[in-house]
Amino acid sequence: MTDSNLLQGPIHDVHVELGASFAPFGGWEMPVQYAGTVAEHTAVRTAVGLFDVSHLGKATVRGAGAAQFVNSALTNDLGRIRPGKAQYTLCCTPDGGVIDDLIAYYVGDDELFLVPNAANTAAVVAELRKAAPDGITVTDEHRGYAVFAVQGPRSAEVPAALGLPTDMEYMAFADAEWDGRPVRVCRTGYTGEHGYELLPRWADAEPLFRALLAEVRARDGQAAGLGARDTLRTEMGYPLHGHELSPEISPVQARCGWAVGWKKPEFWGRDALTAEKTAGPRRNLLGLKALDRGVLRQGQTVLRGDETVGETTSGTFSPTLKVGIALALLDTAAGLAPGDEVEVDVRGRRLRAEVTRPPFVTPHTS
Repeated sequence: MTDSNLLQGPIHDVHVELGASFAPFGGWEMPVQYAGTVAEHTAVRTAVGLFDVSHLGKATVRGAGAAQFVNSALTNDLGRIRPGKAQYTLCCTPDGGVIDDLIAYYVGDDELFLVPNAANTAAVVAELRKAAPDGITVTDEHRGYAVFAVQGPRSAEVPAALGLPTDMEYMAFADAEWDGRPVRVCRTGYTGEHGYELLPRWADAEPLFRALLAEVRARDGQAAGLGARDTLRTEMGYPLHGHELSPEISPVQARCGWAVGWKKPEFWGRDALTAEKTAGPRRNLLGLKALDRGVLRQGQTVLRGDETVGETTSGTFSPTLKVGIALALLDTAAGLAPGDEVEVDVRGRRLRAEVTRPPFVTPHTS
């Protein structure tokens, strides 16, 4: 049954046709699985999978000095990249909390294209609009573009078969055309595999998705849903806002300091984050690998003996490793390090787990 309050993407009817099961996520009705999460996860790790992630936000920042303005607001340093490249970055509060993590596409000095998380797009746009100087416009284009992710070791073959560019560096993008329609092709993704994200116009989404799916299936791949997206990103230790990042969880705690331009003179939350980095965070994000049978989930207490030492932020069964894995915020004062053993309270049962540093599997993004 469809929840009338949930938003739907541009190819919802195609997902119904493919037999998808759905669930709410970020205010959108999302396909969770088609053939099954494990099968879809395995297709991405071994061949290729196709995701519809059109729920992701889109926004443009335009005007003289747009890149300079965005660089003064978001954490990462746009000076590290050039036009035609993309960058993972964060939009923070003055106290160092995270409004959202997003990808910034450097179109030019006077134009940035942003892809925030679905539920946080309005907040990111509102903060940028509030801070934008005269002459710079921030436009919410959430329903202006679809987003399709082609991910896996055979992913390059799929857009290439449609005449789209694939020979680009990781985190680079190119604007192209397919069937006379514009599409932005990006060497990005959220699975840890070699992959591409394609952004057609919202109205052009269905024919491109069908063409991509045909090429994916021809290479022993399949459509993949939100379930596989979550197991894949958890195996890589990639943060998900609301889990590993939030207004209460800073980039320093989440080990995302690599996405902060510490030498920049300004960005939102700079003073608070610099102070936290200098003092050392009270908790750090690490991985847990189950030593006993059981599945780890978000919000479970991590213990060492009778002492509570942290809480899981995400957890799943790893289809690749065939064990339970989790990400967890662990108290710095506990002094835990990779190789140490802890226990996780799984509905009243203590499950032994080994502390590790993600990723849990080897990345193949390059």
